[in-house]
Amino acid sequence: MKKYVVRCLGCSSECDQHAITCPSDPHFLRAEYSAIRLTPRDLPGMWKFLDWLPTNDIIPALNGRSVTYRSEGFASEVGIKHLFVSFNGYWPDKNALFHTCSFKELEAAPTVERLIEKGKEDILVVASAGNTGRAFAHACSVTRRPLALVVPATAMNKIWLPGEGSRHETICTIAVDGDYTDAIVLAEQLACLEGFVPEGGARNIARRDGMGTVMLEAALTIGRIPDRYVQAVGSATGAIAAWEASMRLIRDGRFGSAMPVLDLAQNLPCAPILAALKDAVIDPACPKGMYDEVLFNRRPPITQKGGVIDALKSTHGSVQGITNDEAERARRLFERAEGVDVMPAAAIAVAALVKSAESGSVGPEDVVLLNITGGGERLLRAERGVTQLHFDLKVKKAGADVKALASDVQRELRRCAA
Repeated sequence: MKKYVVRCLGCSSECDQHAITCPSDPHFLRAEYSAIRLTPRDLPGMWKFLDWLPTNDIIPALNGRSVTYRSEGFASEVGIKHLFVSFNGYWPDKNALFHTCSFKELEAAPTVERLIEKGKEDILVVASAGNTGRAFAHACSVTRRPLALVVPATAMNKIWLPGEGSRHETICTIAVDGDYTDAIVLAEQLACLEGFVPEGGARNIARRDGMGTVMLEAALTIGRIPDRYVQAVGSATGAIAAWEASMRLIRDGRFGSAMPVLDLAQNLPCAPILAALKDAVIDPACPKGMYDEVLFNRRPPITQKGGVIDALKSTHGSVQGITNDEAERARRLFERAEGVDVMPAAAIAVAALVKSAESGSVGPEDVVLLNITGGGERLLRAERGVTQLHFDLKVKKAGADVKALASDVQRELRRCAA
């Protein structure tokens, strides 16, 4: 029996195990695992969930995992009795050891391992405004895989590797004169060329099932599926992953039979998912002035089968908007109460939970899981130091000669490897 099959949610056909898209329609693919029960393996980090990851092997050096704990300080501040925090960052006191301080490592590790198992040495192309880029840069640095990392020029300060003097000879960083969406468009064009391969974004089952381990870890710690799941989202890939992981937990039968309500948050006024749900128009100035630009994706997977709308309908979920001021107040409250710094995107989620608690939408007996998607950067910088990456190539967002850029990337990677 196969460990898993990859099935299209649109036409229901079985696809190649390494596929990212269905050749017949635009809808999501999903992995169907033969293992029905959640049985953690004696493996490092997230790899203990190997039975529900679309890989056959592991990368031991990429050993980060989500850590779930019951909150006392922040829970008391907001008046939520059964509040659990999924901390995805660097916090050794909690045994949280993400190398790049973000839960994006959970998607980078299985994505890179899946490419290794595919057996081709094509250059992986990733677009990022920060957290994803760091995670894939670290994963490719560790595994010595070639990476073309496309980043908005304004976000280059967020691209670093853990440790001073970290090796990054397999990484070519391309700065785009534009925003995250411009970086995505250029990355898609580059990935279509021979010798390059896309990481797939939200469509990639490795990315989603990797991030789904947040919910698996939480269910093991709590002993059940939480009633509510709170997360700040850009593309909402992590929220879709939590939904899919919950389906598998319900199929297991030992963790409850009810879906968690997805309480999602976006940063106002630059909230494309919220705008789409309300049939509103996005301010053309976006993402300028956002609390965290990593949450801005002009093209989130909203209408595809298996996308955002399906996830919200299935879980009776909702999306709320958070202002910069609300996020900053929430960040300070959480850090004071819990004793660890959190990234701006996570502060958006904290603010959403504060508002839900104040409005009374969280029931007194609700078991709530708050996903802190990144944190501990100040501590990691102090303890381990970082190596800041700088752009190797720079392009305009419009009129870029992609074939010439591809040649430049290949030449740059050869130069670095020499």
